[in-house]
Amino acid sequence: MRHLLLFSVLLLGVSWAVAQSESQAAPTGKTSGQQTVQGCLSNSGGTYTLTEKDGKTFQLTGDTAKLSEHVGHEIKVTGTVNSASETSTGAMGKSGAEKTIKISTVKHVSKSCEGKGSSSY
Repeated sequence: MRHLLLFSVLLLGVSWAVAQSESQAAPTGKTSGQQTVQGCLSNSGGTYTLTEKDGKTFQLTGDTAKLSEHVGHEIKVTGTVNSASETSTGAMGKSGAEKTIKISTVKHVSKSCEGKGSSSY
């Protein structure tokens, strides 16, 4: 009987852990989890924005101290993505960025941005 109870508690704990990891891997709501984005870095009034080749923009937050040396360069950032707006109208966020990324890593790709000049796509 004790073994059955112990097994049941263990199974419940494992099921809960799996459910937690699945909800973190495919979150709902405003947080989209860890994502890597590559694009051209710009700075306006201390607000850093990353623009992908397709025109999507992301406002970068978190540890942005290392970004100043990469303005006008193509970079790749990894971090936690949050939607600026969940409305169906597609309203833009404060800096015009659709989403924000709280950066965890930054990787330099190129000293110039491909496409429309050296400072933006």
